[in-house]
Amino acid sequence: MAGETVTQTKWEGKACVELAIPTAQEVWPLVEDFCNLHKWLPTIDTCYQVDGILGQPGMVRYVATTTTTSSNGNEETMIKWAKEKLLMIDPIKRCLSYEIIDNNIGMKSYVGKFIVSPINDDGKKGCKMEWSFVCDPIEGLRFEDFLPYIETGLQSMAKKMEDALLSTR
Repeated sequence: MAGETVTQTKWEGKACVELAIPTAQEVWPLVEDFCNLHKWLPTIDTCYQVDGILGQPGMVRYVATTTTTSSNGNEETMIKWAKEKLLMIDPIKRCLSYEIIDNNIGMKSYVGKFIVSPINDDGKKGCKMEWSFVCDPIEGLRFEDFLPYIETGLQSMAKKMEDALLSTR
């Protein structure tokens, strides 16, 4: 009806994964390094700083991946990218949050948060990684398809981080 506004519901989700051996103290520096996402998240080809001071709120990173699709015998290569701004980083609580400020993947509003915490009171063996988000619905995507992307991404990151840390022991 004319004059009415329609409020879109926000998507909210969270993925968690536990690492059996590396501690939160060992994993946090890998997460805290905001411009090295491409080392840990297999779906990202490149990640680098484009603005601000490294490791400080306000810093902006560019992340991108190249995808190839084929239809009717034609292959099409597309670079999907986003610029992400670091909103908060707390090395004591081992958490950071960021927002997508520009992209070509249909995101209008997105804020993500990472937390790395011990799973034992003594902080000695193992840790938990958590990736949560709040965003507007994404064009051409269903929430039921987006949440598994976050979950799979976090599981892949955790595995790569754990493998890297264990190989240095």
